[in-house]
Amino acid sequence: MTRHTFRIVTRASDGSLRIRDFDSEEPLLRMHVKIGIDDCSTDLSLRGKPVFRGLVGPMPDGKGVARYESPDVFEILTREWMKAPNKRRRRRSTTTAKLAQEATLSAED
Repeated sequence: MTRHTFRIVTRASDGSLRIRDFDSEEPLLRMHVKIGIDDCSTDLSLRGKPVFRGLVGPMPDGKGVARYESPDVFEILTREWMKAPNKRRRRRSTTTAKLAQEATLSAED
């Protein structure tokens, strides 16, 4: 069975992110109230992980890591993620690429 790390991300008093990793859920149960288990995650490795009052999660954060965030951290990181520019790639269809290549070859002749 794979071991999971439980990562808690909160905001420190100076405004920086505070990240703490735990090897088991026992310390989390002492700090937060368990209100259920995740049974509908699309990431199958997260199913059965605890859901805590006051934390958003679990969400995947790399292989073997279940991440939980405080609501304010979740909101801020989601805003930053939405504002990040997307890299738009222009795709040519194979037909267009062939036509462009043929035009280049015929122009060279």
